[in-house]
Amino acid sequence: MSLRRGAAIVGALLLVCVAGTARAAGPDLSAMDFQAYEPPKPAPAFNLPDLTGRTWTLGELKGKVVLLFFWATW
Repeated sequence: MSLRRGAAIVGALLLVCVAGTARAAGPDLSAMDFQAYEPPKPAPAFNLPDLTGRTWTLGELKGKVVLLFFWATW
């Protein structure tokens, strides 16, 4: 098979794939019963100690990702 013919076949397959995805309809979102939600509220200011005993305030971590794990033994 010549390089030109191979490129033509690849181009035709690519065109079929792109055309197939362009026609695909998305989900019918109007049929789903979406509920409006309240916008998120800022977290209240609080202090927590880390494992070394240093106390952190939430304000010190502004702009950073904060991951908190709360657990209990009841």
